[in-house]
Amino acid sequence: MIESFEELEKEIKDCQKCKLCHNRNNIVIEDGDRQSKVMMIGEGPGADEDEQGVPFVGKAGKLMNQAFKGIGFEREKIYIANIVKCRPPMNRNPEQDEINACIDYLRTQVMLVKPKIIVLLGNVALKAILGEEYSITKARGKWIEKKGIRYMPTFHPAALLRDEQKKIDFWKDLKEVKKEIEKLS
Repeated sequence: MIESFEELEKEIKDCQKCKLCHNRNNIVIEDGDRQSKVMMIGEGPGADEDEQGVPFVGKAGKLMNQAFKGIGFEREKIYIANIVKCRPPMNRNPEQDEINACIDYLRTQVMLVKPKIIVLLGNVALKAILGEEYSITKARGKWIEKKGIRYMPTFHPAALLRDEQKKIDFWKDLKEVKKEIEKLS
């Protein structure tokens, strides 16, 4: 059992559990505060993330950062991770075998961070964490509590780039998260 971030990084460093390892530049593990009460989980790295080794640094990440700034979040105080740690080709959704290969790494991250709130960014994250019975269109914006953690499903920032109307709901969801954070303080 992995008991530290250092052990986790060592374990992931040379991971060859699925086919995504063959084309990666960098494994993208995390960003932010390892002691945060809030964790955000996306689906997987894109081209910019693969290049820099940091989650959410591309166009979607910049849009997310703008929303954070508007809401009053400091990115550095939130823990950010993805379901898979290597970039799927052509930014496609991770396949189930790839998710299965990486999910224990993410579970370890959750165990180490011990967040009170997890924001699930998009349908892939929602289904991988809470189950196939959920869909982002029905669950978005509704708190779901499991095992002492409050989950807020919302749209992935990349979806906001394709459909500007989703920005309003994304903003509302982040405002709900902020209210919950304030209750924890």
